[in-house]
Amino acid sequence: MQESLQRGWHELDVVFVTGDAYIDHPAFGVPLLARWLEHHGFRVGIIAQPDWQNIDSFRTLGRPKLFFAVTAGAMDSMVAHYTPAGKLRHDDAYTPGNRHGARPNRATIVYTSCCKAAYRDVPVVIGGIEASLRRFSHYDYWGDKVRRSILFDSKAELLVYGMGERSLLAIAQRLKNGEDYKSVTDVCGTAVAARPGQIDSLYVEIPSYQEVVADRKKYAEAFRLVAHEQNPYCGRAILQGHGDRALLCNPPAMPLTSEELDLLYSLEFTRLPHPSYQEPIAAWEQIKSSITTHRGCSGGCSFCAITHHQGKFIQSRSERSVLHEIERVAAQKWCRGSISDIGGPTANMFGMKCTAPDRGESCRRDSCLYPSICRNLYLADKESLNLLRKARNLPAVRHTAVASGVRFDLLLRQPGYFAELVANHVGGLLKVAPEHLCENVVRIMHKPGERVFAVFLEMFRRMSREAGKRQGVVPYLISGHPGCTINDMVDLALKLKEFGLRVEQVQDFTPTPGTLSTCIYYSGIDPFSGESVHVPRGAKEKRLQKALLLAHLPESRNDVLEALRVCNREADGGVVFGNGAEQGESRNGKQTGRGKSAHSVRSRR
Repeated sequence: MQESLQRGWHELDVVFVTGDAYIDHPAFGVPLLARWLEHHGFRVGIIAQPDWQNIDSFRTLGRPKLFFAVTAGAMDSMVAHYTPAGKLRHDDAYTPGNRHGARPNRATIVYTSCCKAAYRDVPVVIGGIEASLRRFSHYDYWGDKVRRSILFDSKAELLVYGMGERSLLAIAQRLKNGEDYKSVTDVCGTAVAARPGQIDSLYVEIPSYQEVVADRKKYAEAFRLVAHEQNPYCGRAILQGHGDRALLCNPPAMPLTSEELDLLYSLEFTRLPHPSYQEPIAAWEQIKSSITTHRGCSGGCSFCAITHHQGKFIQSRSERSVLHEIERVAAQKWCRGSISDIGGPTANMFGMKCTAPDRGESCRRDSCLYPSICRNLYLADKESLNLLRKARNLPAVRHTAVASGVRFDLLLRQPGYFAELVANHVGGLLKVAPEHLCENVVRIMHKPGERVFAVFLEMFRRMSREAGKRQGVVPYLISGHPGCTINDMVDLALKLKEFGLRVEQVQDFTPTPGTLSTCIYYSGIDPFSGESVHVPRGAKEKRLQKALLLAHLPESRNDVLEALRVCNREADGGVVFGNGAEQGESRNGKQTGRGKSAHSVRSRR
């Protein structure tokens, strides 16, 4: 509160409550939104990682005049706390000292309850990825059941989904103008509780909470109907009954324009953790000198939350804005002229746009890349190439890298960007995400598959050699995904041997709220085709699948032998184990005795 008084603020309009440490950096949602509201004339405070067992922690900044804005943080709190096997994690990259336990399970619900206990008459607006992906009735892996909308479980007044700038600003402006929060029911990018008979707007009704709990086919139907309405230009409001009430989810908010993004990222961020912190914060160390060039992802991967949260329309900053930020960051003493990342959710989507006559405003595709790259998608090879070239030639810049993942299928159609990336911006290892290579699995995942990956890998290795670089790829892979059998994992292990690749860590599929893969995991049905899909559920099958990709580790040997017996493929054991011949890929694409880690940090999804 002392910092607010120093600015002459004796009362705050909005108080944010977040499960993350406070880092005034545009890569973190709460500081970004707080700066945005402040720019528009609102007095804003942030309570970071409050003690939820002490209500006074929620009174430290006083009673907000307009509302509390509550978020679990950059990750769903259950994903942050538990492994796919249900084991408790012992670290938290968003907490000083990397300590676990600074936020509660189901943090959005707990924080909302605490805010209401602190000031009963103050409205609470929930948001962030936890609220965004749990806005409808959803399958919760950690409770192994379908839960109600988080709006009802938290008892918040409003829910903001998506990135939030437009929606949160509209709410704040209407409340500041004297409107009662009960009438703020029509803001795009928000969801509210309603009585079915009292709704005037047009809407699509999906199966109710009671129906999706009772019938898995209804759950799949509800997902399909929601997915059909996610285009912000033509999507309609969605109604889902919850007993005698209903969730009214308004259409998505419009994407920010290039000019609005430029303004947002030009705000006066310190890019530093709050000075009260005495211990390092791992998340900040990783992204402190990174630059966000765009938002959104056109990929529509089944397991990924980005499209559901940021949308499929790419929103790019201007080249001038990005270069100006790079100059500002490179001049900082802690940066030393090294830019750790120039990218976004998918690095090589900068500048992409729809060239259809209506700019995609009537498009109902959930992916611009699957089952094939849309002919109306402009891939912006020239723009991306120019940005990277200009960035590395800025006087204050000593080194630039692209640490964000890239879509290898797009790289094959971006020759200029591909060559520039390989020659100047790969820090030895390039992150790519085939996730799997067997056709029947990548079809469920909505990924390109083996043939495209093989072409990419050959080109990457050839271009690295021509550039005189010792470089390799870090392939992100998923085991236990819906549609994947043990037999498929044996095939994948053999394909990796064929490509000369080896991984040290594999991501076991986690059914996170709101994704297509989670819908299939729970229902056993592809909601778009209606076909039944095999789902690896048992701990044994999941363990055996994962072990097949880690066959080079001694502790995996018994599980690999069992997996081969299960699918009658003992004859493939010699190749799977490698007999000491197949090793990992070094930075020049040759064989080496040391495998490179392919650990995937899934907070990006």
